[in-house]
Amino acid sequence: MRKAKPMKKNELVKLPEASSVLEYLQKNPEFLIENPELLEVLKTPPRWQEIEGGNIVDMQTLMLDRIRTKSTNLKNATDLLISTTRSNMMIQTRTHAAVIAMLEAKSLESFVNMISDELPIILDLDAVSLCIEKNKNLELLDGTSIKWITQGYVNHIIGDTSTKTKLIENSKRDEQVFGELSNTIKSTAYGRLQFSKKIYTGFLALGSRTAGAFHEEQGTELLNFATRALELILDRWLKKKEKRKKI
Repeated sequence: MRKAKPMKKNELVKLPEASSVLEYLQKNPEFLIENPELLEVLKTPPRWQEIEGGNIVDMQTLMLDRIRTKSTNLKNATDLLISTTRSNMMIQTRTHAAVIAMLEAKSLESFVNMISDELPIILDLDAVSLCIEKNKNLELLDGTSIKWITQGYVNHIIGDTSTKTKLIENSKRDEQVFGELSNTIKSTAYGRLQFSKKIYTGFLALGSRTAGAFHEEQGTELLNFATRALELILDRWLKKKEKRKKI
């Protein structure tokens, strides 16, 4: 048997003539039944020609159009689900990495400073701030990168104490929270910090340069998780620091 000549790179594939396709289909009448996916891309003619003044509906063509529309919508929904799932997995992985980084801090100062220095990189954000309402009992935190905010500011931003998080799609400039970066932050997320002794309160603020990066329709489970972890870690560091101070 003579071997077919290999096709050259610049040689175009010659498509079969329409007559050949027609002849093949005539000899294989069950081809579309065996390959129903072609119905999604092939255009079909109306079953009857339009009659002037007539009112005839081609139900077969209508049903095929509906099947194609449903198939397209299903594919789009599947693509969106896959994209959303991948995004959620990435956010979850970043959140877990952020908590691990907080746990690995070797001192109170390094723990507080890494929140603004390292967490933006880990969480792929433009700014992260640990903000606490000014309190005379928190002298141990002086000299760190904590942002001191005025009394009552947490409730002003987030709402009453029953509200744990606040997502703002288009945020205003806030120097108390983001300092020098306040001009660039366009969207923010806040997680309330309520420590065990309730002698002070604050929030973890996440900032993005992209308006709409945070919005009210987003889930807040991971933000609550990270905020709660931060509460516990900071509370333990403060207790340890206070204990050493008394010795």
